[in-house]
Amino acid sequence: MSAVAIIPVVLATLLIGARGVAAMRSTSDFLVASRRISPTLNAAAVSGEYLSAASFLGVAGLVVKDGVGALWYPVGFTAGYLLMLTLVAAPMRRSGALTVPDFAEARLGSAVLRRFSATVVLVIACLYLVPQFTAAGQVLTLVSGSPYWVGVVVAGAAVSITLALGGMRAATYVQAFQFVLKLMLFIVPAIWLILQAGPDTRREALAPVAFTHFGQETDVDFRLGTRLAVVEPTAVRIDGGPAEVLVPGVYTVPGETRWSFPAGARVPEIRGAVVPGSGPWQRPLLDADSTGHPLLATLSVLAATALGTMGLPHVLVRFHTSPDGRSARRTAAITVFLLGTFYFFPAVYGLLGAVLLPELYLSGATDTVVVALPARVDPGWTGSLFTALLTAGAFAAFLATSLGLLLAVAGAVSHDLVPGTLRRLRLTAPVAAGVVVLLALPAARIDVGVLVTSAFAVAASTFCPLLVLGIWWPRLTLRGALIGMAAGFVASAGGMGAGLVAGLEPGLPSLLLAQPAIWSVPLAFATMMLVSLRGDPPPWAESAMLRLHLDETRVAGPRR
Repeated sequence: MSAVAIIPVVLATLLIGARGVAAMRSTSDFLVASRRISPTLNAAAVSGEYLSAASFLGVAGLVVKDGVGALWYPVGFTAGYLLMLTLVAAPMRRSGALTVPDFAEARLGSAVLRRFSATVVLVIACLYLVPQFTAAGQVLTLVSGSPYWVGVVVAGAAVSITLALGGMRAATYVQAFQFVLKLMLFIVPAIWLILQAGPDTRREALAPVAFTHFGQETDVDFRLGTRLAVVEPTAVRIDGGPAEVLVPGVYTVPGETRWSFPAGARVPEIRGAVVPGSGPWQRPLLDADSTGHPLLATLSVLAATALGTMGLPHVLVRFHTSPDGRSARRTAAITVFLLGTFYFFPAVYGLLGAVLLPELYLSGATDTVVVALPARVDPGWTGSLFTALLTAGAFAAFLATSLGLLLAVAGAVSHDLVPGTLRRLRLTAPVAAGVVVLLALPAARIDVGVLVTSAFAVAASTFCPLLVLGIWWPRLTLRGALIGMAAGFVASAGGMGAGLVAGLEPGLPSLLLAQPAIWSVPLAFATMMLVSLRGDPPPWAESAMLRLHLDETRVAGPRR
């Protein structure tokens, strides 16, 4: 039933997307739907696009894995739109640009800056797209037992065909529809889970106990190899074989292996992981890698998510679809309300998952907690029904976000890097989707929430300074923008890459590399400003600032 539930979502995506075919005659039609999208429809589409796998599955999974401090992620996600509403939405629409690189060239008059910005768009989109396709493969494998690659390919095919057919107009209709679908398919099962779980489970979810012993006979499916520390003699059945007693020590569990633990057995430990329900898990701060600096880690995540939202290319292009700056601002305001409504509910899934499915943290499969909960609460047909509904909602999340990201990639390649015709734009979408599918196939075990946060960190360190200073500071120069963006890009992407390669022990250095936004964003801002102060702004800076800030809808009064 669960696997069948994604078929209507995929078909609806293709059929609704086909509405945009007849209206697509130009590059403007493909990229910004001819700037005719109303604020309400646009806000629903923005929300549908923004509520990705990281929101629908990742936040609840991070709560199970890292603790209640993971709820700072939706706080940052939503706060980013308040900043966008205040600083970016209306001026970006008034710029007349079709893409972020378009804005960069229009503001500072440089094709080099445009191409560099387009390259950054591709990096951000890749970091964001791969986890969408990966999560699609993980969820379909969980609910149907199909190979991981099937979900990846289905997601890639659906979004590329829809975008090639109808462009931004198709994406808008699909994303607005899928936001309503996701909202219903997330809230209704959450209410059912609360009622069905019973008073004891609800009390334990609000006052959790550390997961130290298995409360019932429990199967743990390890998708990939994992190192476990057995702390006392433990009886285990491996792949359904006879029970064998493991002596204390460190064991490497091969991938695609099932370990079955009896009720009352001591839970093995994972080095550096936070045990669900433990004291550190309940602390309302983030310290996923046990670095010992939870406040700094939390501030860095907030900096990445809130400031990164202002720099996400697939979100920014949405405001170019508005008829004018006032409509763009109204779109952002409605989006804040819609996102705030949705983000009440990841905590429900995360807290219940920590009580009912804490073993997921052993196998690294916490991203599947949302779709696994109904069957644990009710193994019968009702649980299967709600699993199917949540699977449909999860696929809607993958498809909606992937549509916007793929559109940003197509624009970066065929409008900014190698300007071409509408035909080339339409062909770029399926080619780009194929590349992302190839990248997602070997990435079965990536942490969806963490990789998406990496995309936010790069966006916060590059496009956020460019947009804020480009819109509000007339002294910005081309040299300052280029060097500042380069510094932010190297600091954020390079820092995260260095952290992965170095394999540092948990501590301040590892934290600053894994979560670089706390220092990479100030570095980018400071570099842009200091370099700009040593040069002269372009001669058209004043007129460019007027265009960004004058209300284009105001009717001029009579001359005297």
